[in-house]
Amino acid sequence: MAKTKPKYHIFVCTSSRLTGENKGYCVQQQGKDMVAAFVEEMQDRDLDSEMMITNTGCLGLCSMGPIVMIYPQQIWYGKVTVDDVEEIMDALEEEEVVERLLI
Repeated sequence: MAKTKPKYHIFVCTSSRLTGENKGYCVQQQGKDMVAAFVEEMQDRDLDSEMMITNTGCLGLCSMGPIVMIYPQQIWYGKVTVDDVEEIMDALEEEEVVERLLI
């Protein structure tokens, strides 16, 4: 049975390259840890059926990284840290945005 489209699809830049290498700014700034933090928050809040978390390759916005994108709402956050994950998840549940992180 096909999974229905998630209410939120969260993309986190982890600087993955087409070669499979992880190198670049976002991976150096805890991009992978951020993915794990989003997954943990999603599970703790029992939102598995409403969300999908995906790591992405380089988005070319390194000066604003790490980048987090939330679709289909088209929310783009920059300079995100692991410490921001809980606040982002709170905002999603309240259908709001974290203004200070918007790009």
